[in-house]
Amino acid sequence: MESRATTVADGNRARIVEAAVRLLSEGGREAVSTRAVSSAAGVQAPTLYRLFGDKRGLLDAVVAHGFQAHLDSKADIAPSGDPVEDLRDGWDLNVAFGLANPTLYSLMYGEPHPGERPAAAVAAAAHLAGHIRRVAEAGRLRVPEERAARLVHAAGCGTTLSLISMPQDQRDTELSVMAREAVIAAITTDAPAAAAPGPAGAAIALRAALPEVSSLSAPERGLLAEWLDRVARERERGASPVLP
Repeated sequence: MESRATTVADGNRARIVEAAVRLLSEGGREAVSTRAVSSAAGVQAPTLYRLFGDKRGLLDAVVAHGFQAHLDSKADIAPSGDPVEDLRDGWDLNVAFGLANPTLYSLMYGEPHPGERPAAAVAAAAHLAGHIRRVAEAGRLRVPEERAARLVHAAGCGTTLSLISMPQDQRDTELSVMAREAVIAAITTDAPAAAAPGPAGAAIALRAALPEVSSLSAPERGLLAEWLDRVARERERGASPVLP
Protein backbone atom coordinates (compact mmCIF):
# COMPACT_ATOMS: atom_id res chain seq x y z
CA MET A 1 0.00 0.00 0.00
CA GLU A 2 1.39 3.38 -0.99
CA SER A 3 2.33 5.76 1.79
CA ARG A 4 0.85 9.24 1.93
CA ALA A 5 4.30 10.69 1.18
CA THR A 6 4.56 8.63 -2.01
CA THR A 7 1.08 9.72 -3.10
CA VAL A 8 1.93 13.38 -2.49
CA ALA A 9 5.23 13.03 -4.38
CA ASP A 10 3.48 11.41 -7.35
CA GLY A 11 0.88 14.18 -7.38
CA ASN A 12 3.56 16.86 -7.26
CA ARG A 13 5.51 15.14 -10.02
CA ALA A 14 2.46 14.98 -12.30
CA ARG A 15 1.60 18.66 -11.67
CA ILE A 16 5.16 19.76 -12.35
CA VAL A 17 5.40 17.82 -15.63
CA GLU A 18 2.00 19.10 -16.78
CA ALA A 19 3.03 22.67 -15.95
CA ALA A 20 6.30 22.25 -17.85
CA VAL A 21 4.49 20.84 -20.89
CA ARG A 22 2.03 23.74 -20.82
CA LEU A 23 4.80 26.36 -20.56
CA LEU A 24 6.74 24.60 -23.33
CA SER A 25 3.69 24.74 -25.60
CA GLU A 26 2.87 28.37 -24.81
CA GLY A 27 6.30 29.95 -24.67
CA GLY A 28 8.85 27.54 -26.09
CA ARG A 29 11.86 26.03 -24.40
CA GLU A 30 12.99 29.36 -22.93
CA ALA A 31 9.77 29.53 -20.90
CA VAL A 32 10.59 26.31 -19.06
CA SER A 33 12.71 27.65 -16.21
CA THR A 34 12.66 25.91 -12.86
CA ARG A 35 11.28 29.08 -11.25
CA ALA A 36 8.44 29.38 -13.80
CA VAL A 37 7.57 25.69 -13.62
CA SER A 38 7.55 25.68 -9.81
CA SER A 39 5.25 28.69 -9.78
CA ALA A 40 2.90 27.27 -12.41
CA ALA A 41 2.72 23.92 -10.59
CA GLY A 42 2.15 25.55 -7.19
CA VAL A 43 5.18 23.94 -5.53
CA GLN A 44 8.39 25.23 -4.00
CA ALA A 45 11.62 25.01 -6.02
CA PRO A 46 13.19 22.49 -3.58
CA THR A 47 10.31 20.11 -4.37
CA LEU A 48 11.14 20.28 -8.08
CA TYR A 49 14.84 19.66 -7.47
CA ARG A 50 14.10 16.78 -5.09
CA LEU A 51 11.90 15.05 -7.69
CA PHE A 52 13.87 15.78 -10.88
CA GLY A 53 17.39 16.71 -9.78
CA ASP A 54 17.85 19.61 -12.20
CA LYS A 55 16.40 21.15 -15.36
CA ARG A 56 17.78 18.32 -17.51
CA GLY A 57 15.96 15.81 -15.33
CA LEU A 58 12.75 17.84 -15.69
CA LEU A 59 13.10 18.00 -19.47
CA ASP A 60 13.74 14.25 -19.58
CA ALA A 61 10.44 13.76 -17.74
CA VAL A 62 8.72 16.05 -20.23
CA VAL A 63 10.14 13.98 -23.11
CA ALA A 64 8.88 10.76 -21.48
CA HIS A 65 5.45 12.41 -21.09
CA GLY A 66 5.52 13.35 -24.78
CA PHE A 67 6.33 9.83 -25.91
CA GLN A 68 3.53 8.45 -23.74
CA ALA A 69 1.04 10.96 -25.15
CA HIS A 70 2.19 10.07 -28.68
CA LEU A 71 1.74 6.37 -27.92
CA ASP A 72 -1.67 6.93 -26.31
CA SER A 73 -2.88 8.72 -29.45
CA LYS A 74 -2.44 5.45 -31.35
CA ALA A 75 -3.75 3.07 -28.70
CA ASP A 76 -7.35 2.81 -29.92
CA ILE A 77 -6.52 2.34 -33.61
CA ALA A 78 -7.08 -1.29 -34.60
CA PRO A 79 -5.11 -2.79 -37.49
CA SER A 80 -6.98 -2.90 -40.78
CA GLY A 81 -6.72 -5.65 -43.35
CA ASP A 82 -3.91 -3.82 -45.18
CA PRO A 83 -0.68 -3.51 -43.17
CA VAL A 84 0.92 -1.17 -45.71
CA GLU A 85 -2.04 1.20 -45.44
CA ASP A 86 -1.72 1.00 -41.66
CA LEU A 87 1.91 2.04 -42.06
CA ARG A 88 0.77 5.07 -44.05
CA ASP A 89 -1.74 5.97 -41.33
CA GLY A 90 0.96 5.64 -38.67
CA TRP A 91 3.23 7.99 -40.62
CA ASP A 92 0.44 10.55 -40.95
CA LEU A 93 -0.35 10.34 -37.22
CA ASN A 94 3.30 10.99 -36.41
CA VAL A 95 3.41 14.08 -38.62
CA ALA A 96 0.09 15.37 -37.25
CA PHE A 97 1.30 14.93 -33.66
CA GLY A 98 4.51 16.81 -34.45
CA LEU A 99 2.74 19.72 -36.12
CA ALA A 100 0.22 19.94 -33.25
CA ASN A 101 3.02 19.86 -30.64
CA PRO A 102 6.03 21.35 -32.43
CA THR A 103 8.18 22.32 -29.44
CA LEU A 104 7.49 19.10 -27.58
CA TYR A 105 8.18 17.01 -30.71
CA SER A 106 11.44 18.87 -31.33
CA LEU A 107 12.49 18.12 -27.76
CA MET A 108 11.53 14.45 -28.16
CA TYR A 109 13.24 13.80 -31.49
CA GLY A 110 15.56 16.75 -32.10
CA GLU A 111 17.88 16.17 -29.15
CA PRO A 112 18.67 12.44 -29.03
CA HIS A 113 20.83 11.03 -26.26
CA PRO A 114 22.45 7.82 -27.58
CA GLY A 115 21.79 4.87 -25.33
CA GLU A 116 19.20 6.75 -23.27
CA ARG A 117 15.52 6.23 -24.08
CA PRO A 118 12.54 6.50 -21.74
CA ALA A 119 10.31 3.46 -21.43
CA ALA A 120 7.59 5.17 -23.47
CA ALA A 121 10.07 5.77 -26.32
CA VAL A 122 10.94 2.07 -26.29
CA ALA A 123 7.22 1.26 -26.40
CA ALA A 124 6.74 3.66 -29.32
CA ALA A 125 9.56 1.94 -31.21
CA ALA A 126 7.93 -1.42 -30.47
CA HIS A 127 4.65 -0.07 -31.86
CA LEU A 128 6.38 0.80 -35.15
CA ALA A 129 8.12 -2.58 -35.16
CA GLY A 130 4.69 -4.18 -34.87
CA HIS A 131 3.54 -2.36 -38.01
CA ILE A 132 6.64 -3.57 -39.85
CA ARG A 133 6.15 -7.12 -38.57
CA ARG A 134 2.61 -7.25 -40.03
CA VAL A 135 3.92 -6.07 -43.41
CA ALA A 136 6.53 -8.83 -43.27
CA GLU A 137 3.98 -11.46 -42.29
CA ALA A 138 1.91 -10.47 -45.33
CA GLY A 139 4.93 -11.19 -47.56
CA ARG A 140 5.20 -7.56 -48.64
CA LEU A 141 8.46 -6.47 -47.03
CA ARG A 142 11.48 -6.28 -49.34
CA VAL A 143 14.14 -5.52 -46.68
CA PRO A 144 14.81 -6.98 -43.21
CA GLU A 145 12.44 -5.76 -40.51
CA GLU A 146 15.00 -3.90 -38.42
CA ARG A 147 16.26 -1.90 -41.39
CA ALA A 148 12.71 -1.08 -42.49
CA ALA A 149 11.79 0.17 -39.01
CA ARG A 150 14.91 2.32 -38.80
CA LEU A 151 14.26 3.85 -42.21
CA VAL A 152 10.61 4.65 -41.43
CA HIS A 153 11.60 6.17 -38.08
CA ALA A 154 14.46 8.26 -39.48
CA ALA A 155 12.51 9.51 -42.50
CA GLY A 156 9.33 10.16 -40.53
CA CYS A 157 11.09 12.13 -37.81
CA GLY A 158 13.23 14.04 -40.28
CA THR A 159 10.24 14.99 -42.40
CA THR A 160 8.24 16.14 -39.39
CA LEU A 161 11.11 18.22 -37.99
CA SER A 162 11.61 19.80 -41.43
CA LEU A 163 7.93 20.75 -41.63
CA ILE A 164 8.06 22.17 -38.10
CA SER A 165 11.00 24.38 -39.09
CA MET A 166 9.04 25.97 -41.95
CA PRO A 167 6.93 29.10 -41.41
CA GLN A 168 3.37 27.91 -40.99
CA ASP A 169 2.07 29.85 -44.01
CA GLN A 170 4.78 28.29 -46.19
CA ARG A 171 4.50 24.73 -44.91
CA ASP A 172 4.31 22.25 -47.79
CA THR A 173 2.58 19.19 -46.32
CA GLU A 174 2.83 17.45 -49.72
CA LEU A 175 6.47 16.84 -48.80
CA SER A 176 5.28 14.42 -46.16
CA VAL A 177 3.22 12.48 -48.70
CA MET A 178 6.16 12.31 -51.11
CA ALA A 179 8.59 11.19 -48.40
CA ARG A 180 6.12 8.63 -47.08
CA GLU A 181 5.54 7.07 -50.48
CA ALA A 182 9.26 7.02 -51.27
CA VAL A 183 9.97 5.14 -48.04
CA ILE A 184 7.09 2.71 -48.57
CA ALA A 185 8.28 2.03 -52.12
CA ALA A 186 11.79 1.35 -50.78
CA ILE A 187 10.72 -1.20 -48.19
CA THR A 188 7.62 -2.92 -49.60
CA THR A 189 6.55 -4.81 -52.67
CA ASP A 190 3.85 -3.39 -54.94
CA ALA A 191 1.30 -6.09 -54.19
CA PRO A 192 0.78 -9.02 -51.83
CA ALA A 193 3.29 -11.69 -52.69
CA ALA A 194 1.34 -14.72 -51.47
CA ALA A 195 1.29 -16.40 -54.88
CA ALA A 196 5.00 -16.21 -55.68
CA PRO A 197 6.99 -14.24 -53.13
CA GLY A 198 10.34 -15.48 -54.36
CA PRO A 199 13.07 -16.77 -52.02
CA ALA A 200 13.77 -13.38 -50.40
CA GLY A 201 10.11 -12.52 -49.83
CA ALA A 202 9.42 -15.97 -48.42
CA ALA A 203 12.46 -15.66 -46.14
CA ILE A 204 11.32 -12.30 -44.79
CA ALA A 205 7.79 -13.58 -44.15
CA LEU A 206 9.07 -16.73 -42.42
CA ARG A 207 11.57 -14.68 -40.39
CA ALA A 208 8.68 -12.56 -39.10
CA ALA A 209 6.81 -15.65 -37.92
CA LEU A 210 9.86 -17.40 -36.46
CA PRO A 211 9.29 -16.31 -32.82
CA GLU A 212 6.01 -18.24 -32.88
CA VAL A 213 7.67 -21.50 -33.93
CA SER A 214 7.77 -23.82 -30.92
CA SER A 215 8.97 -27.00 -32.63
CA LEU A 216 12.56 -25.76 -32.78
CA SER A 217 14.99 -25.19 -29.93
CA ALA A 218 16.36 -21.72 -29.25
CA PRO A 219 19.72 -22.52 -30.93
CA GLU A 220 17.89 -23.96 -33.94
CA ARG A 221 15.72 -20.86 -34.24
CA GLY A 222 18.84 -18.70 -34.01
CA LEU A 223 20.56 -20.62 -36.79
CA LEU A 224 17.46 -20.52 -38.98
CA ALA A 225 17.08 -16.77 -38.34
CA GLU A 226 20.67 -16.25 -39.52
CA TRP A 227 20.02 -18.21 -42.72
CA LEU A 228 16.76 -16.39 -43.42
CA ASP A 229 18.41 -12.99 -42.90
CA ARG A 230 21.09 -13.93 -45.41
CA VAL A 231 18.49 -14.94 -47.99
CA ALA A 232 16.47 -11.76 -47.31
CA ARG A 233 19.50 -9.57 -47.96
CA GLU A 234 19.74 -10.97 -51.49
CA ARG A 235 16.67 -8.88 -52.39
CA GLU A 236 18.45 -5.70 -51.28
CA ARG A 237 21.33 -6.54 -53.62
CA GLY A 238 18.93 -7.23 -56.44
CA ALA A 239 20.10 -10.80 -56.87
CA SER A 240 18.62 -14.22 -56.39
CA PRO A 241 20.33 -16.48 -53.88
CA VAL A 242 22.26 -19.36 -55.28
CA LEU A 243 20.68 -22.53 -54.00
CA PRO A 244 22.22 -25.98 -54.14
